[in-house]
Amino acid sequence: MITVAEIDKIILDLVKITDTEVVNFSNCLGRVLAEDIIADRDFPPFDRVMMDGIAVRYTDWQAGKRSFNVQELLPAGSPSVTLQESGSCIEVMTGAVCPVYADTIIKYEEITIKDGIAFIDNGIEVKAQQHVHPQGSDRKANDVLIKKGKLLTAAEIGVLATVGKSKVLVQQRMSVGIIATGDELVEINETPRAHQIRKSNVYNLQAHLTAKGFKSNIFHIVDDKKKLRKSLEKILNNHQVVILSGGVSKGKLDFVPEILTELGVKKHFHFVKQRPGKPFWFGTTNNTAVFALPGNPTSTFVGLNRYVLPFLLRSEGIEPVKIKARLAQDFTFKPDLTYFLQVQLAYDEEGHLMATPLPGHGSGDLANLVDADGFLELPTGTTTFKAGKVFDCFAYRF
Repeated sequence: MITVAEIDKIILDLVKITDTEVVNFSNCLGRVLAEDIIADRDFPPFDRVMMDGIAVRYTDWQAGKRSFNVQELLPAGSPSVTLQESGSCIEVMTGAVCPVYADTIIKYEEITIKDGIAFIDNGIEVKAQQHVHPQGSDRKANDVLIKKGKLLTAAEIGVLATVGKSKVLVQQRMSVGIIATGDELVEINETPRAHQIRKSNVYNLQAHLTAKGFKSNIFHIVDDKKKLRKSLEKILNNHQVVILSGGVSKGKLDFVPEILTELGVKKHFHFVKQRPGKPFWFGTTNNTAVFALPGNPTSTFVGLNRYVLPFLLRSEGIEPVKIKARLAQDFTFKPDLTYFLQVQLAYDEEGHLMATPLPGHGSGDLANLVDADGFLELPTGTTTFKAGKVFDCFAYRF
């Protein structure tokens, strides 16, 4: 069997960066930017008023002036105006262009306006250029605001809107097909017989991919060799990533590895030194990567989080964020395998992310995924893992 470290290198070496495409601004959230975003003008584009109040010359304040004739009121969105006379002021709203010859804003809370005259309250301190956001103080025109390769979140969306990017160049998303295999599976709206179960893995996988921004198609193939081959061939031709759940062990009806090989999928490895998920088959064609995972729900979910999602992210040029967590209590695991321990996650009073073991009842325990928050990766080479030690963590809800 191959180790987890070895298959990590194999999968990483087979990552190919996707092509680019142009999408509408409204559809770019969660996508990976494929172009630099340049400032089309200064940020802010003018000396911007930051507080509702009056705009004055600071030199008038320095000269002892404490009352100002109100020249006019300037709302946000109005063209710039000029402060005409020394000793006068203009009422300004937040977001307005600071008037020409005015350089300081005094808040409404610090003044009293009566009969067209603004009186500065006693004891108020005024500083030059206070409450004025100078033109170009954030970024200059032609500065790079967002570098390509950035995952677009709400923060970036605001910048894209500000520079008028109605069309955005992003990395293409890989097309994903999710396949359930097995005669024992029925649809969720059916009542299973005593020997049957409802399909769940494919919906579990699809939901998690959707939450991460990846669209996918679901398929179900029965344990019939001819039907399996015909369906797999079509799915392989129409998807760049194929995830299979079940049919990869050594059972007499586990045809998936054999048929994938017949269809020209090059096998890179099969059984892996890990639990859960030992019968994990991975192969590629020129256009498609195939992750054939065991049918037990925990095994499948581990495979998705540990291998498939990182592959999808790296295919768009994004390196997955690594999370570390401390084991909250001693744990023993004797087989010489990498073990993905289900854990509940919480921060302690010192801010450490703590992982409390929640091993459940084996890889078929679907309900235990509901109680857990992620998996802690316990490496080979030891049997006792001490509380307080730090390990890689694959969180799916934290």
